[in-house]
Parts: sequence; C-alpha cells; structure tokens
Amino acid sequence: MLESVGSLTAGPWIYAMVAVSVLLDVFVPVLPSGVLVITAATAAAAGSGATSGRVPHDVPDIVALTLSAATASVLGDLVAYRLAWRGGERLDRAIARSRRLTHAQERLGEAVSRGGGALVILARFAPAGRSVVSFCAGAAHRRVRDFLPWSAAAGLSWAVYSVALGYYGARWLGATWLATGVSVAALFGAGAAAAFLMRRRPAEG
Repeated sequence: MLESVGSLTAGPWIYAMVAVSVLLDVFVPVLPSGVLVITAATAAAAGSGATSGRVPHDVPDIVALTLSAATASVLGDLVAYRLAWRGGERLDRAIARSRRLTHAQERLGEAVSRGGGALVILARFAPAGRSVVSFCAGAAHRRVRDFLPWSAAAGLSWAVYSVALGYYGARWLGATWLATGVSVAALFGAGAAAAFLMRRRPAEG
C-alpha cells in the first residue's frame, strides 16, 4: 500500500498537481482537489515514519503541501473575483436570475461590509461554496482588502484541515486505502455540515 500511495505522489510535481487542481476547482467544483491533498498527505505520513512498513523515499513534505494548497486556493479565489468584477451587467443579470445566488450575494455583502468573514471561511468547506462566494464578492464589487484576508484564512483553514485528515488518518489507521477513505469521508462530512450551517445561518448573522 505504501508503494502504491508513494507512486501516486512521488516527485515534486505533486505540488503542481495539487496547486492546479485547487486553483481550478473554483471554476469546476467537481474536481477532486481535496481527495488529491488527502492522498498526498497520507504519503507524507508514511514518509515521516508515522506508519510501519517499507516507506517510499520520495514523498511530499507536509508543510510544502499545505502551503501549495492554501496558496492555490487564494489565487483561484482572486481569479474568480476579478473575472466577476469585470463581468459587468451580463454577470449581474445571471446572478439576478438565480434566487440562491442573489441571496448569497446579499448575505456575503453584509458579512464583508461589517468586517466579518466567517461566512467566507464556512463557504470554503461547502460544496461549490467557494465558487459562489468568490464570484458574488467580485460581482458586488466588494473591496479586495475586505475579501482577500478572509479568502486567505479560508484557504489556509481548508488546507490545514485536509492535510491533517490525510496525515493523522494514516498515522492512526496506517497508510491504507481505508485510512484515505475515512479521511475523504470526514472531508465530505465537513462540507455537508458547512452547507447545513450556511442554510441555517440567519440573514442578519
């Protein structure tokens, strides 16, 4: 199992793969960027000697993995934000046609204007929440200095959580597909919980 995981994540190109996947999933939310991060973190746990057995020599560094995922998350948010900012009336009309997007835009505007970004962080874990937040922030022309710090906090929180799932899952359960499956299930569970909390969150809160 360690050899299989190592072969999937061996070499420095894994950081580029993670970065590209995380950056693009703001536009294509179905990309398995979280699964890729967890798989790489599982290999990092094996390489650190946290698990028994023969360990692959070329495994990801857990700090570099976290930083690449977090940085790509913020860059993807900013690209979506700028595209939406320049989208003009066409994007505004598209948002206006969707009751969900309109409501999300209103709530995001209220949260960001008050200097509160818990919604931005929460949305990073919810399915497609990152996309909605980034596009709505740009379409509403929210100031980048209001949006960027919360995007950075959201990206770092998500990256740390995802890497920790893979790393400690492998440490506790061994570097097996069972550990990876449990970690992925925990990531999806956090996403479901975040989506539930966003729906329950009062409009004024």
